[in-house]
Amino acid sequence: YPGGKPIDDLSKGGDDSRYAFPIAHVDGNPYDMSFSGLKTAVINLVHNARQKGEEIDRAALAASFTKAVSDSLVPRTMMAAKELGYKKIVVAGGVAANSTLRAMLQRECDRAGLALYLPPLSLCGDNGSMIACQAYFELMAGNVGAPDQNCFATMAASEDVCRFDNAL
Repeated sequence: YPGGKPIDDLSKGGDDSRYAFPIAHVDGNPYDMSFSGLKTAVINLVHNARQKGEEIDRAALAASFTKAVSDSLVPRTMMAAKELGYKKIVVAGGVAANSTLRAMLQRECDRAGLALYLPPLSLCGDNGSMIACQAYFELMAGNVGAPDQNCFATMAASEDVCRFDNAL
């Protein structure tokens, strides 16, 4: 903490192979990811180094962490695009500000002949822009909720709940 831009800036001066971190995955679900193991690995690395009185190369830690996140996201994105026949990749939200992720996605999209759409860095601060964009397309598709409708992270999807699949 803090993440985002400070981690990205710090990572630019680091050796991304200095620290080995796990690649996030969920067994049996090739597109699902959990970064809890990566987070635990970083915490353990720092705690162990402190206990031994060792210095942590902060730039290398940031670079290695950023690479592990990108190594988790990019192959899955490319695999999903190929499997689903997509020719365009759009990245939104705070993660879209990460320079390592942007570069890896650009390289892989160029290699696969896919178009990559990345927002300007000024729009990558949080997911507000992405949510607003999705809301626009939902409204254009006629998907609206009732004035008394509430949001529930665990609510089961049903026909009478706003649906956000296939809006784009």
